[in-house]
Amino acid sequence: MLCFLIAQSSNGAPPTPVPDVYPHVLSPWTNLWYWLSGWQSWIYFAFLAWMVIYCIRNDPERYIWLWIMLLFQPFGAIIYFFARWVPSSQMQAPSCLHRWTKRNMIHRLEVAAAQIGNPHQYVQLGDALREVARSQAAAGAYASALKKEPDNLAALWGAANIDFQKADFGAARGKLEKVIQVDPSYKFGDVSLLYGKTLYHLNETASAREHLTSHIKKWRQPEGLFLLAKVCAEQHDYGEARQQLQALIIDVDSSPKAIARKFLFWKSRAKRLLRRLPKT
Repeated sequence: MLCFLIAQSSNGAPPTPVPDVYPHVLSPWTNLWYWLSGWQSWIYFAFLAWMVIYCIRNDPERYIWLWIMLLFQPFGAIIYFFARWVPSSQMQAPSCLHRWTKRNMIHRLEVAAAQIGNPHQYVQLGDALREVARSQAAAGAYASALKKEPDNLAALWGAANIDFQKADFGAARGKLEKVIQVDPSYKFGDVSLLYGKTLYHLNETASAREHLTSHIKKWRQPEGLFLLAKVCAEQHDYGEARQQLQALIIDVDSSPKAIARKFLFWKSRAKRLLRRLPKT
């Protein structure tokens, strides 16, 4: 074909125009980027931003996966979604989507709290607001419940979570201690774990270690084992830190597959911290 066109041009005749080739004929890659050039690109880049933000906040191997997502587009983000996000997440939609889907329910709870005004209604409202990341409004709802019933465990627990998110660890500690005094097993160890994390953030490492050592005897959460190992490492007790990290890895490996996938990141963090511990 090319020779024919050259021959025509050399004889003085105008060359035959070459027909346009649609992008999808050129190659699969060209076709893919042609598809992403329209409104689909906004969906893809929103998805990419979601995966990047999740990776930065949660993944201990974030730097490797960030390179994969940014260099091998668009497949890098898709690979990360199935390889890391699905196994480790609880399949919850983003808080912005929750706000849209639960706005009617929140409105009903606001009306119920205003009309009935019992602590139970305020706790329900606070939990719903906390779920959609409206922390300030949730704190107000919990405060209203505690004003009516200062020893309400659900309100204390919810308010302590808000305090911890705001890095007000002193306030969180006071509320958590009240819950633990009444029911040490409240929320199946979640209160106890958050109390250990609060002590750690308050730089009370000795108290944090004592509490976490008692905690892991009842509840073998990987986060509790990891935090205890971290406290031991900061106290230069590397042998105990290594023992807790190895126990974490064994617990995850011996768990059912669904639970092991859920704790994928804690296993990765444990391996990473093990590599950083001194050998002696």
